[in-house]
Amino acid sequence: MPQTRQQKQQPLFDATDATLVRLALSREAEAFRVIMTRNNQRLYRMARAILHNDSEAEDALQDAYMHAFARLESFRGDSALATWLSRIVINEALGRLREKRREAERRFPTEQTVPDAQIIRFPVATSADDPERNMAQRQILELIERTMDGLPEKFRVVLMARTIEGLNVEETAELLGIKPETVKTRLYRARRLLHEKIDEQIGPVMLNAYPFAGRRCERVTEAVLSRLALETQG
Repeated sequence: MPQTRQQKQQPLFDATDATLVRLALSREAEAFRVIMTRNNQRLYRMARAILHNDSEAEDALQDAYMHAFARLESFRGDSALATWLSRIVINEALGRLREKRREAERRFPTEQTVPDAQIIRFPVATSADDPERNMAQRQILELIERTMDGLPEKFRVVLMARTIEGLNVEETAELLGIKPETVKTRLYRARRLLHEKIDEQIGPVMLNAYPFAGRRCERVTEAVLSRLALETQG
């Protein structure tokens, strides 16, 4: 009886970075799929924190995967694969942001331009028995979204890495190429800016910020596999 995709992927899902890289270098489609499924959410959040736009972040993520997979043989395991991929995604997103700003300066040399922020709706656990609570929760989440989008880029990315992704100071410093002391300073300032509007309510709800699952996760994964000209046996 033929195995389903889920049955074939499951043994690989717990594979080590080294195993996945080795199989990917052998053009094993499921290895690419597992790498992306493991990292899609974190990498999307990083790109989104820089670019301020859902679709641009998704495009940046796809291109970053293509760059990463094109030079996968250069991964030596000195850091986690997730960290290695995160650096590539950040560089891709920053490059796109710089190009966007240069283009804006060419077109509007006398105006200061800022990328438009696009609010992402957070998943909210709702209960029909408590509509007032649900309304208040939605308002808090929307406030967090707007406030985070309004943070300066350098604060926003550190906050995303530390608070949402759960990286420690040293991991964040390594990821962003800055000193641990700089991470601490930027995180303090980012939290202070946020707390001015949302005070103590930020912690519990930030865990669900910028979701990347379901159709979006599958869309990016399938698009990259298609660009790699790989197909999975169903």
